[in-house]
Amino acid sequence: MTVKKVGIIGIGNVGRHVMLTLVNQGIADEIVLIDLVDAKCRCEAMDFNAGMAYMPNRVKVRAGTYEDLADASVVVTSFGNMAITMSKGGNRLGELPYTIDAARKVGASLKACGFRGILISITNPCDVIAHKLAEILGLPRGRVFGTGTGLDTARLLYRLSADSGVDERSITAYMMGEHGAAIFAPLSIVSFNGIPLEAFARENPKLRYDHESIGKAILGDAWTVAKSKHCTEHGIASTAARMVKVVLNDEKTIMPASAPLDGEYGERNVFAGVPCVLGKDGIERILELPLTPDEMATFRSCCESIRRNIATAETFGEYKA
Repeated sequence: MTVKKVGIIGIGNVGRHVMLTLVNQGIADEIVLIDLVDAKCRCEAMDFNAGMAYMPNRVKVRAGTYEDLADASVVVTSFGNMAITMSKGGNRLGELPYTIDAARKVGASLKACGFRGILISITNPCDVIAHKLAEILGLPRGRVFGTGTGLDTARLLYRLSADSGVDERSITAYMMGEHGAAIFAPLSIVSFNGIPLEAFARENPKLRYDHESIGKAILGDAWTVAKSKHCTEHGIASTAARMVKVVLNDEKTIMPASAPLDGEYGERNVFAGVPCVLGKDGIERILELPLTPDEMATFRSCCESIRRNIATAETFGEYKA
């Protein structure tokens, strides 16, 4: 029997909810928790296992070390410091001095233990951190990727569903670019089971969006949640768990993710949110949507913004609180 073993690095609100989602959906058989504070992992495992008798699926949840991740199929990184983001008015780049230092240390520890599985990074700024972790680990292309615009796309689908009255699963739409301020929705490819958004919008004024307004709305939704709760957790946990499931089951599912571009959309040496085919080898194919010239220009501008952030990350040394 093959054991579906998943590691979660960073057991805050997000990591905790990823763990719970993996258990409730029966995605993993074993979950190993790692955090800077070992006691937090031990207590989380104890607290969680206390209710195992009432859980829908039996899963082994335990605190561990990096050596325990050597044979993990998937590792999810969710380390971060939301307090910094909040202090910067919701700007995910505010965490960069902290998270880039943490990424260097986490990446080095994963490489040292011999991890060769699939790494899915949640940590913000998502595209920059995924790029750094991939660089450190040196795994084959596509085996390290970020949740990227996966969550933003789910938020877009929810808004389209609310405004149209059509179930999210009958809508095709993506947010692309940066998981951050430089994000956009290519409205030309939005469809309702093949019927273009433009056709729906003729009858429904609520659907008459433009790129700028819909992008601001999606960012605004995220900030509304963060301001009230001081975190976002349910949406991103569902996004990450879905990606884990797709990889473990080799589903070949199309999802948006922060992917390493190597010629796609004319871009190289950058991680950005694009639709991908996900399977047992991680990102197995990057799909190039037929963007309009204006949308292509916007996407390239997004990539330039991410590159600047990657360059900025390299200027930071060890984080000092």
